[in-house]
Amino acid sequence: MGGKKQPGYLVRRLVGMVVTYAFLILFAAISVYPVSRIVTISLRPGDRLLSTSLRIIPEDATLENYRVLLTETPFLRWMFNSTFVALVVTLTGVAFASTAGYALSRYKFRGRDGLMRGLLVTQMFPATMLLLPLYIMLIYLGLINSFLGLIIIYTATALPFCIWQMKGYYDTIPIDLEEAAKIDGCTSWQAFYKIVFPLALPALVITALFSFMTAWNEYVVANVVLQDQELFTLPLGLRMFQSSMTTQWGLYAAGSLIVSVPVVVLFIALSRYLISGLTLGSVKG
Repeated sequence: MGGKKQPGYLVRRLVGMVVTYAFLILFAAISVYPVSRIVTISLRPGDRLLSTSLRIIPEDATLENYRVLLTETPFLRWMFNSTFVALVVTLTGVAFASTAGYALSRYKFRGRDGLMRGLLVTQMFPATMLLLPLYIMLIYLGLINSFLGLIIIYTATALPFCIWQMKGYYDTIPIDLEEAAKIDGCTSWQAFYKIVFPLALPALVITALFSFMTAWNEYVVANVVLQDQELFTLPLGLRMFQSSMTTQWGLYAAGSLIVSVPVVVLFIALSRYLISGLTLGSVKG
């Protein structure tokens, strides 16, 4: 008999694998189906939303919707606005979260625990609940209908999670590395950006991605703050294709697919950092 495995064990393992892969395929199909429908709608001529055909690529497929979207609508302007806002929010979030998280991780000061609890409590409230007081603040500051007002709200919304994420990751980095750097002549700031900062790259990727997503896909806050169509971001711009009487489904679907491309590319490019950044950052808190 030796190391031979019993036939019953092999059968159970085979059945388990079949069931597992069946569930994975099922849920993958459920996830992919809506995307395939959007692809189909974007390739149909005109604004046909429904069809009896289940083909992903329709027989009369055309790229006319994409041509109209890119040449006859302000879509490229909206994309520039969204890219600018998202990049500024990302850079601001990384800069503030990396330094604030480091301070909370390495230094003991009065009010530290209260500050951390306060950051945690803010995550219990949705951004829409805070929209009214934030809107009043922007009125007093004269930042309504401006990118700066939108960037301030997005950064404030993303920072609590990002700070906690960075703080948890810094806790996993031994302080001995910084002490050794200081013995070699580094200042506290040099020890931070030469030793600790490069080691925290996975957590920085999570911070950057979360900040980018906060600004790229958001609609409700942008709809309240921005009033000039020249300042519209992509979610607001896509809403322009829908009116009370008709909806330009072809343009809407084509724009939705183009909007999703940067996010998909970012996830693929940064995927090797995502798991380590999320898991190690949650070891300590």
